[in-house]
Amino acid sequence: MSVIRHLPEAPTGRRPLAPGAGIDAHRHDTHQIVYACRGVVSVTTDAGTWVAPASRAIWIPAGTVHEHRAHGDTDLRLVGLTHNPLALGRPAVLAVAPLLRELIIAYTGDLGDGERGRMLAVLLDQVRRAPEQPLHLPTPRDPRLAAVCDALRRDPADGRTLALLAAQAGAADRTLARLFRAELGMTFPQWRTQLRLHRALVLLADGVPVTAVAHRCGWASASAFIDVFRRAFGYTPGRAFTL
Repeated sequence: MSVIRHLPEAPTGRRPLAPGAGIDAHRHDTHQIVYACRGVVSVTTDAGTWVAPASRAIWIPAGTVHEHRAHGDTDLRLVGLTHNPLALGRPAVLAVAPLLRELIIAYTGDLGDGERGRMLAVLLDQVRRAPEQPLHLPTPRDPRLAAVCDALRRDPADGRTLALLAAQAGAADRTLARLFRAELGMTFPQWRTQLRLHRALVLLADGVPVTAVAHRCGWASASAFIDVFRRAFGYTPGRAFTL
């Protein structure tokens, strides 16, 4: 991120984005909820990337330098908040229940100030109840770990073991296993699954068939991919963009 815009207040409203379009690096002095009621949105900071389909939203606390990216034809909804209902000082992905979804869509629509103010209390109550979801792909700092992560980002279907990847990076597999836990807060298999789920969401948003997504992301079969996706999101990839 190079030029960073500063916004005193996080905006509230609707912002349709074409596939691949985005909002460049910026920060605001208030908090924000980012939600794509159609398509997939990703938010990237120096600490990593968070991704959210229509069943998830992304929480961005005040002062966080971040950029947005749309995957697929995306109907982006932005909710600016002056106080923090979650007491979270870092970005997070939140589950979006049907009521919260409708509240966000209505709140970012054409409302009068009085109506928006009354709706805000209910929206905040639903946000407080929204469970956090593990859809963060952290950014590594150690150059050996970064080399392995970059190789897998380039090809999520790469099925090499950690030992083989470590040898290419000039490190011992035990060292990299320790670094995955220490720097990224997860094991190597967990990180690779997160990466593959991130890439799968992007490909599905671009209209790639489920079987092709499974192959390109490294699952042995479409059924294996569907099982992992269902456990992560609560529905099958075929329903991901019909919610």
